[in-house]
Amino acid sequence: MIEQAPQPPDRWQMARSLVLRWLVSTLAIFVAITLVPGIEFVGPGWELGLVALVFGLVNVALRPILTVLTCPLVILSLGLFTLVINALLLMLTAYIAGGLGVQFRVDGFWSAFLGGLIIAIVSTLLLWLAGETPVRVIVRSGPEQ
Repeated sequence: MIEQAPQPPDRWQMARSLVLRWLVSTLAIFVAITLVPGIEFVGPGWELGLVALVFGLVNVALRPILTVLTCPLVILSLGLFTLVINALLLMLTAYIAGGLGVQFRVDGFWSAFLGGLIIAIVSTLLLWLAGETPVRVIVRSGPEQ
């Protein structure tokens, strides 16, 4: 069976994907605020969208750099150190949001760690349900050809 290469997305698909990821991130941050006692937000809902936008920009700008710099730790921990990177990026997001006048606060590292974990799980689940993260399962029976 020959698989066709996927077509590059057009502008509308890219815009839809960006907006969907922003909305999913906003909802994931809301879930973290609801579940983690050390993460607090006070303000109108659009400001939570601003927090998600800042979180996304911080992730795009710094995650690759931090992942490369901490590559040995990521490998030694079998990828679990990425949760520490998530926590640090969430704390930085809270700092930047505070500078923008948004009342989003993360009380400490462990609150940020748990919040980052919840955000990652909720985001992954919602993006999978929305069809943004394809899941491919290959089942083969019989001898390899």
